[in-house]
Amino acid sequence: MKININPKSMMFPAPAVVASAYDEQGNADCCTLAFAAMCSHHPPAVMITINTTLKRKTLKSILNSNEFTLAFPSAEHVAETDYIGIASGYDTNKLQDVGFTFNDAEKVNAPIINEFKISLECRVMHTAEVGSHTQITGEIINVQAEEDVLNEEGKISYEKLNPLCYDDVSHSYFEIGDFIAKAFKMGLKFRK
Repeated sequence: MKININPKSMMFPAPAVVASAYDEQGNADCCTLAFAAMCSHHPPAVMITINTTLKRKTLKSILNSNEFTLAFPSAEHVAETDYIGIASGYDTNKLQDVGFTFNDAEKVNAPIINEFKISLECRVMHTAEVGSHTQITGEIINVQAEEDVLNEEGKISYEKLNPLCYDDVSHSYFEIGDFIAKAFKMGLKFRK
């Protein structure tokens, strides 16, 4: 039997991602986000949302520069990712606090956090206010990936990355499970 539960934001699984941008003084700024998704193949684009009702320095930095990077932390960096989400860039240098370093992105004016193995370099395409959050759509201009998360075909491997997932209902982090099937193959048995 299904039970009605009060509406709450939820998506399973949801990636834990880190958005980065330079602030007005040129300092690297970042924050952990639970709200992120793909939103277009052509052009390739992602959508992130950042809480507007709270004091979020990274939101201000992204809106000021119109460029950002989006990193996908591995499970090995759960403590650092969590800290980047709970500390304020107005009060401290989060990257320095966790011992992370950064370099300039190649195609956009935004920082790449070196310790995260995959980063999307994005240019803001569209913003909208959605309830408590500002929704930002970013066109993916470039992707940087460490070689050790690539498979034999040069594609990003989910298993090798071991991406960190976040559950906004229980406020918990998880790892993704094992491979079970190839997409666009298993369902063919139902085609008539």
